[in-house]
Amino acid sequence: MRVLLVEDDPEVAATMEAALADAGNQVVVAPDGETGLDTALSGNFHVIVLDWMLPRRDGASLCRALREARVAIPILMVSARDTVEDRVRGLDAGADDYLVKPFAVSELLARVRALARRTGARRQRVIRVADLAIDTAERRVERGGRAIVLGKREYELLEALALNERRVLSREVILGSVWCADPVASNTVDVHIMALRRKIDSDHPVKLIHTIRGVGYSLRVPEGDE
Repeated sequence: MRVLLVEDDPEVAATMEAALADAGNQVVVAPDGETGLDTALSGNFHVIVLDWMLPRRDGASLCRALREARVAIPILMVSARDTVEDRVRGLDAGADDYLVKPFAVSELLARVRALARRTGARRQRVIRVADLAIDTAERRVERGGRAIVLGKREYELLEALALNERRVLSREVILGSVWCADPVASNTVDVHIMALRRKIDSDHPVKLIHTIRGVGYSLRVPEGDE
């Protein structure tokens, strides 16, 4: 399971990241609200664990921005704010659950598992863009009815792009979403985009994977071909 952790305190983030990783999750850490928003918009996460008090954009603002962008990933907000009014504000901002600091690691993990079950229940199984079909349950890809074999990272990159059809994803967001904290070469994203183009677009007149120069990459049907 892929978890986005948005936490600005390095020690707290390290402790939570270790606990989530030890439980078998892939964890991406964002140190502030703006980075958290950019990373979350990749859409390739099962759960977001979000601190309220963050630099650049607070947790409540981040929640609202994600919900306004129609991002349905379950959000667990964690905060030292412990009044009923604070919890109501957090939930009304778009959080699915609220956990008061300090908390037991076992409760954090249980709440993350519960939210992940909601993701599995409502996640779109088949994503379709033009004649491209991505079965997210079986990780199977077809275009024009022909099966396409992808490597693990190629598939995860394609799914991230497809979940954000028409949205431009920067290299930084893609690296955080697909490669997490794994060390990679500077041209890793470009190399995988080239491989996807060969497999997804090369035999088709309508190209779906596009480079937005100086910004990033997008999966979309070109205007006029819709």
